[in-house]
Amino acid sequence: MCGIWGVFDKQRSLAGDVLLNHIGKEMLSHRGPDGFGSYTDETVLLVHRRLSIIDLAGGSQPIYNEDKSKCIIFNGEIYNFKALKDILLKKGHLFKTNSDTEVIIHAYEQWGEGCVDHLRGMFAFAIWDAKDKKLFIARDRLGIKPLYYALVGDKFYFASEIKAILAHPGFPREMDQDGLAAYFSLSYIPAPLSIFKHIKKLPAGHCLSMTHENLQVRKYWDVHFQPDDSKTETACWNDFIDIFQEAVDLRMISDVPIGAFLSGGVDSGLVVALMSQLSKDPVQTFCMGFGGNVGGYLDERNLASLVSKRFGTHHREFEVQPNVEGILENLVGAFDEPFADDSVIPSYYLSKITRENVTVALSGLGGDEVFGGYERYLGFKLSNVYTLLPRFIRENVVRRFVEKIPERSDGHYTINHLKRFVRGASMPPDRRYYEFISTVNDGKNTSIFNNSNELANSFSHCQQMCLDLYNAANAEDPLDKVFYTDIKSYLPEDILALTDRVSMMHSLEVRVPFIDHKLMEYCATIPNSMKIKFKTKKYLLRRGASNYLPKRILNHRKQGFASPMTQWINNDLKKYIGEILSKENIEKSGVLNYQRVQEILTEHYNRVEIHDKLIWSMVIFQTWHKRYMQER
Repeated sequence: MCGIWGVFDKQRSLAGDVLLNHIGKEMLSHRGPDGFGSYTDETVLLVHRRLSIIDLAGGSQPIYNEDKSKCIIFNGEIYNFKALKDILLKKGHLFKTNSDTEVIIHAYEQWGEGCVDHLRGMFAFAIWDAKDKKLFIARDRLGIKPLYYALVGDKFYFASEIKAILAHPGFPREMDQDGLAAYFSLSYIPAPLSIFKHIKKLPAGHCLSMTHENLQVRKYWDVHFQPDDSKTETACWNDFIDIFQEAVDLRMISDVPIGAFLSGGVDSGLVVALMSQLSKDPVQTFCMGFGGNVGGYLDERNLASLVSKRFGTHHREFEVQPNVEGILENLVGAFDEPFADDSVIPSYYLSKITRENVTVALSGLGGDEVFGGYERYLGFKLSNVYTLLPRFIRENVVRRFVEKIPERSDGHYTINHLKRFVRGASMPPDRRYYEFISTVNDGKNTSIFNNSNELANSFSHCQQMCLDLYNAANAEDPLDKVFYTDIKSYLPEDILALTDRVSMMHSLEVRVPFIDHKLMEYCATIPNSMKIKFKTKKYLLRRGASNYLPKRILNHRKQGFASPMTQWINNDLKKYIGEILSKENIEKSGVLNYQRVQEILTEHYNRVEIHDKLIWSMVIFQTWHKRYMQER
């Protein structure tokens, strides 16, 4: 796990450029505190920061091929590197290290850009081919590792994080209107957009080649949903658990201490169960709880303890307090663009205490996308039945009644989810799902902006991006279309982006066995009737996990590491939010409409509607704008 950064300049030699070298060395030091290396010639500068995980002595980067005509800087882990090394040795390649990085450079020698098809793992890497004067960059299939790039004039920049690109003197900081609309719509910014007009995200499963002549981006992998209805539940589970056990086993390869995140859910519990079977020593596990006014939020520490006791793990817990003032600036600085998934708060502290004890941690992330674990998936499935009711009944009876119900006083989302359900029910399936996941769109809450009319096209663009994913030819079943939409957008640019940035703030590597491309491809063949059965989400996973986990874990309502933000906004954070969203601060940024912001707050506090996601989005945006656009 590391940080990479580089520049390709068509006009000017970069050899000996002290400033660029310094930017790469300092701006990404948190991603790689164990080492620094660089390469320069007349065209490119490549910079690497290293967090040592495998081949501690010999894995320093850049790493070269035999004649040094090609070199690589790499962020991530290749889990099948030993098998690939054996293949490449038989083909005559010579190795100087035991690192997975060197396997990639020889794979590129052997298969060219097709090397990515042979890699199993999480990665973002850049290879400079001095003979062909070509820079080749790739991001892993599911977007576990980040990669940003920018082409401004004759200079091409790339980096693991935006801050390294922004640090170059004179780089333009113009805000992108599509990125702004996407952020307020989804709470994150999907690829290829970013909040900055000149900076893009390389999408998951894509690679990029840069030469003096042109820049080309191409997709090299995708997931296709082709359910196999001939298989029984038992056969599907047996196939799944074999692949999953292999995925966990591969992710336990490490030359440094390793542990696991443990919530009260099935996903992390199953990861810990398999780790315990595969490990000679007790697994180190880490869990979060919450302090302050949590209302209807259910603390999962007691459930995590059940799993810990069953498998004899060395378990540690931490309680998060609603004192975000001390870390909010750091969190905004970790992302460099607005990012409003509030689970970033517990994830910050979880990564902090985990890194104090281990260097690598396995996580249960991805189980919900693979097996249908979110409430919105169940809601979408039920909506297909609900739409059979006459439209008059749905719109003039049910919806009118539901809209008048006050939100729950304990902050739980039951009523809010019901309102979203009835609002979207009369829409076409693609629009219906977008209604479920969006906070602001071209028909809702756009009045919070001073230039709402100018942003209308940007909100429509964001919506169309999501609809295009839903309607891609990769799935036929409506529920599979929903899974595909999230796998291509929400998974890489929300939960994986969050995990990468927050863990790397603490120089912690997080590995995600559920997000293994072979596992994902297999799960795309499992029929949806085994994923959501009647009202049971993750049915097959729960059934199979009954051989490993206590019943209380299997029957527990999903919660994970999300924070009790609704209650915190109503109580512990109310004063702080009032200060951030004050008239003075809002007028300084000039983006939000103060009067409408106050109306949103009033509706939330009076339980007319839960606006926690929108309020938190505004708080994060104001904090980001002050730091990146006003103060610079």
